[in-house]
This record gives sequence, C-alpha cells and structure tokens, in this order.
Amino acid sequence: MRGLGRFIVRHRWPVIAGYLIVVVGAGLLGRQALAGLQYEGYDDPGSDSAAVADVLAEEFGLTPPVLVLTIATPADPDTPLARNLALAYLDEVAEQSGVARLVSYWDTGSPLLRSPDGRTTQVLVYAEPAADLIALASAVRDLRPVPDSTRAAADGLTVWVGGAAALGSALTTAISDDLTRAELVAIPITAIVLILVFGSLIAAGLPFLVAALAILGSLAVLTALTMVTDVSVFALNLITGLGLALGIDYALLMINRFREELRVAPDGAVDTAVITTVATAGTTVVVSGITVAATLASLMLFPQYFFASFAYAGIATSLLAVLGAITALPALLSLLGPRVNLLRVRRGDLAPQDTGGWARVARFVMRRPWPVLLVTSAALLAVAAPALGAQFSQIDDRALPRGNPAAIASEAHRERFTGYDGVPVEVLLRTIPPPAVLTDYATALSRLPGVVRVTTPVQVIADGMAIGRNPEPVGWQQGQWTRVSIVSDVRPRDAAGIDLIERIRAVPAPGEILLGGVAADYADATAAIYRTLPWVALWIAVVTMVILFLYTGSVLIPVKAVVLAALSLVATLGALVWVFQGGHLQWLVGDHLTTGTLDLSTVALIAVVAFALSMDYEIFLLARIKEEHDRGADTTTAVAIGLQRTGRIVTAAALLIAIVFASFMSGGVSSVKQLGFGVTFAILVDATIVRGLLVPAFMRIAGGANWWAPGWLRGVHARVGLRD
Repeated sequence: MRGLGRFIVRHRWPVIAGYLIVVVGAGLLGRQALAGLQYEGYDDPGSDSAAVADVLAEEFGLTPPVLVLTIATPADPDTPLARNLALAYLDEVAEQSGVARLVSYWDTGSPLLRSPDGRTTQVLVYAEPAADLIALASAVRDLRPVPDSTRAAADGLTVWVGGAAALGSALTTAISDDLTRAELVAIPITAIVLILVFGSLIAAGLPFLVAALAILGSLAVLTALTMVTDVSVFALNLITGLGLALGIDYALLMINRFREELRVAPDGAVDTAVITTVATAGTTVVVSGITVAATLASLMLFPQYFFASFAYAGIATSLLAVLGAITALPALLSLLGPRVNLLRVRRGDLAPQDTGGWARVARFVMRRPWPVLLVTSAALLAVAAPALGAQFSQIDDRALPRGNPAAIASEAHRERFTGYDGVPVEVLLRTIPPPAVLTDYATALSRLPGVVRVTTPVQVIADGMAIGRNPEPVGWQQGQWTRVSIVSDVRPRDAAGIDLIERIRAVPAPGEILLGGVAADYADATAAIYRTLPWVALWIAVVTMVILFLYTGSVLIPVKAVVLAALSLVATLGALVWVFQGGHLQWLVGDHLTTGTLDLSTVALIAVVAFALSMDYEIFLLARIKEEHDRGADTTTAVAIGLQRTGRIVTAAALLIAIVFASFMSGGVSSVKQLGFGVTFAILVDATIVRGLLVPAFMRIAGGANWWAPGWLRGVHARVGLRD
C-alpha cells in the first residue's frame, strides 16, 4: 500500500484522467440497466414447483396467465349490450404485442370465470414466450385507465388490470420512482451534513467522487450481467444506498487521516502525508471493502436470483468504492494538499485529536465494564423480544402504495371472487389413475380448509361434491402425467399459502405428486431460504473471522465482532417486527398497508447488509486500536485513543448512511421501506451502542487476551497477515 501511495503521487494526473474516463464510460453503459432488470427472482429454480412449471409448459403447453382482468359490466354479462362492450374491449387487448390468447367467460361460458354476484367476470391473458411482460401490462392498462374502484369508463365498462405482469410493471415503476425520490431527499441533506462534518466545502465534495465510481460502475456491471443472466430490479436500491454509504465512509477515513498526517509531516510535506494515508487508512479501506464484498457474496448461496442480484450489486459497489478511495481520492488530495481545508464553515483545527468526548466515554465504560456490558446487552435483547412473534410472507400487491392501480385491481378481484383463480395450486400426478380413484382424491382435496374447488380432467368438485363437468377438458392428461387444479381463497404468498401446501401434501395421493403454482413457489422458496440460512451464517462468520484474524492477529477479537454484530441484528429484527408487522410508527416510516407479516427475503437481505456495514465500522475502530497497541499502549489507552480517533468518523459515517437508507422510507413500496428502516436502525445501534459501549467494555474485560493467538496461528499471521 505504501508503494501504491508513492505511485499515485508520482502519476496523479494520469490517475485522475483514468478515473474520469471510467466514470463517464460507466455512466453511459449504466443508463441501460433498468431496461434489462427483472421483477421476479424469488422462486427456487431447483424446487418441485419449478419442475411443475417446466412440465406444464413442455408437456401440456400451459403457462400461467400474465394478466388477470376483472371486468364489471353495466348489465348482466349475458345481455347483448354487456357482451358486445366486453368483446370489443377484449379485441383491443388481443391485438396488443405479446398477447398469445385470452380465456374469458364469453368465450368459454365457464361459471368459474363469473363472480358470485353475477355482475363481474375475469379474463385470463396469456403471453407469447418472448413477450415483454412489463410493456404488455402497461399497454393493456393504458387501454382502459380506471384510477380507482369507483369510476367506470364512459361506456359503463369497468376494468381492473391485475396479475403477475401488472404487479411487476407496477413494482418496477414504483421502485424507479422511489429511488429518484430517495436521491432527491438524501443527497441535499447528506451534502449539508458532510459540510458540517468536514468543516470545509472542498473536503465535503470529495466523498461524492468516490460514490460516483461505486454507483455508476455498479450500474454498468449490472447492465453487463443482464445480458447473460437474470438480475432483480430491487438490486438498484442497494447500489444507491451502499454506493453513497461506502463512498462517504471511505472518504471520511482517508481525509481524516490525511489531515492528521499533514499536521505531523515535516514542513507539511503533502506527498509524505498522502503516502502514509494510503498505507494506513488505505489498508483499512481495503480490508473493509474485502470484508463487505465477502459478506455480501454469501447471498449467492441462496438459489433465488433475487439474492444473487444483491450479491452482484454489493460486490461491485464495495470493490469500486475501495478502488476510488485508494486511487482517485489520494490523487486529488496530493493536488489539494492543505487546500483540502479551504472554504471553511467552522473554526478550529479540523484534524482529529487524541482527547475528547469519545475518549471520556471509553474510559468511563472501561472503569465499570461488567455493568455496562450486562445492562446494554439486556436492553438490546429487550428490543429484540418482538422477534419471537415474527411472521413472514413474500412480496405481493400489498407491498404497493394503496392507490396503485395494480393494488386496486387485486383488491377488486378479491372482493368479487371467492378464490384466486389466476394462481391455482397445480397438482401433477406421475400416473394415470382410474377415474374413480382420481375422483376420491380430488374429493378429499376439496374438503381441505381454504380450498374453493378442485378441477380434474372430467369434473369440478367443491366441498366434497361434484358441481359440474370440466368446462375445458382438453390438456389434463399427457404421457405419464395427470393434472389436478386447486383454487383456494387463501393468499398464496404468506403463511396461509404454506399451510395450504402442507395440507395438500398430507392428503394420501394415488401415486407420486408434484405441487406447483404461486403458493407452492412460495412454500418452496421459503424452505430454500431456511435451508440455506445456516450456510450463509457459517460463510459470513468464517470469512469475517478469517479476515479479522489476518488483520489483527487475534483469535478473540474476530469472535467478539461476530457475537456483537449478531446481538445488533436480533435487536433490528425485533424493531422490524414491532414497526412493520405491528403497524407502529407510520408517521416515521410512511403510510403502508400493515399485513401482519414481514417480507422474508427483505429480512434476510437486511441481516446480511447490516452485518457487512457493521464490520465496516468494526475495522475502522480496530485499525486505530491495533495501531496504538502495536506502539506499546496498554488496552485501556489503546481503546480510548482508538475510539477517540474513530468515534467522530464512525458516528458521522453512521449518521450519513442512516440519512441515505432512511430516505428509502419516503418511497411507496413497503419492502423498500423495510430495507431502509432495518439498515438505518442497525447502523445507528451498531455505531453508537455497540462501538461506543459494548466494544470498550468487552475489550477491557478481555485485557491482554484480546491479542492472544496460539503459536502456530501467530506464525500464519506473520507470513500472510494483512499489512500496509
């Protein structure tokens, strides 16, 4: 790192020119990212439900409907007036690019497509294989815009456009709008706080240069990835939040150290200050970036590409933030020199001091470490208590703002129909059973709680009784497969959907079965998350402890870091349950529909991102403590000076990152609100309570054992330890 510092001061102008070329090129490429991103990615591609989707498509030629149109006619649907109005509208829908076929009440006469009140019907819209579903949903919605559930079109026909593609289109648009809104909120506030923290306008502008490379470069990476794999649109949230967060963090650390070195450098030698800054703070930045990237890489262990997308985004953002912080930023500092403090907005020495409030806090804690450790831990566990009642679900229309057309369409459908016809549970039997045996099986299924009706190749059964013949008997048996379709009245993407799938699997079947459909997708995805979480936790713990050992040479300090981070995370989960599952603090997090559940994927994501950022601060603090310890200071002195030197940096960084992620709460998508609140809460707890109280208390209790390692590990650290 010292050699890198010398290279940068000798070639500052080429380094800056290269940085500008990369940023501009990345910006041009990254502009195309949104067009290639997907709104799905929650399902396990190796699950039984995925296998069902493949069999239905390949053997039966069936795919799920992409849109479900709920149509209220001005008269009975069987009257010529209603029929003509509806068919004229459906002709327009059929002409839209990407529409393969429509299934409606007027084409089939099926009573299953007509509401119990007789005045509303549903139409299932199926798409061609290569259709642009987002564009298709937008085009169909624009044919008959009905902004709310009380106003009909001029001809008296009221249409609500729902279904998977409508939800995806709405989420994509809402997330894009949320990001724009968050940036408009966060960037001006962040700029003001940076000015106050750095004390000068020049220094306050430098973090945005690091963030620019991190954000624009990551968008370019995602654009390239969309050409070879599926990437979730939700990853954009992490790029914006993490790019600003790490850009600010690393710039704070580098500039603070540069000011410190300028003050002690002989005759204010700028080049010497830059080289030392890169060797010391730059090493800390590299270790932090590697730790953040390695932590976020754990998301690739999940089978769903939703998580993998965040891994791609997080790895790219963290490594590019490191690159900007240890190359372009030092090059600019070597040009600016003392002028980094120009345009001051506050008086006094802007370089960090060895004495102050944080040193006094550390010494106070270390005089009474056990009471502080026990009381603080108890308080965090009390905050975590609501987590014992956590209930999880998967994102659906309820994540959208209440007035969103897709959310209104879903609610209109639920009000008028008894079951979720567009998302049935598909049962595939790997056999062709005798008709009587199949009827007995379907009859047993129809009696399950939550089941509205069961359709077999020949009949429709409800509540244990046949209510009619199958209106579309073609395509129910193919090769070795027999298809049975179950319509339920339970939400497929929450605990009720999982319960339904478990009840169906418990019914004795005439042969091997596979379950598909949205409820089965969610049940399998949830099982995959729970199955993978222990491996993710193991990956994070091992990687973190290895990196921290290589950095510190200690065995105990890495264990302490993981344990305290875990304590912070369980407190965060408790807060999430209380706020979003319980419906509290809507004045703070913004209006949203309280569903009594948390989005499981978002909670898992919050845990990994918050852990990564907590290690960021851990490394900042440990770097200065270790530096003082290596100079011969005892534990109390090393911790006090280390906390004083980094306390202001960590607190300022946490406040700025909290502003960035808290701005996500200004959006309308509830899962984005959960991400913003969860990361904000975890960051503030970690940077204040954990770093200010628990770390000094723990290290004071451990004393000399903080730096212990067995002889053979000391040898490993001597050979491959992370140094400047």
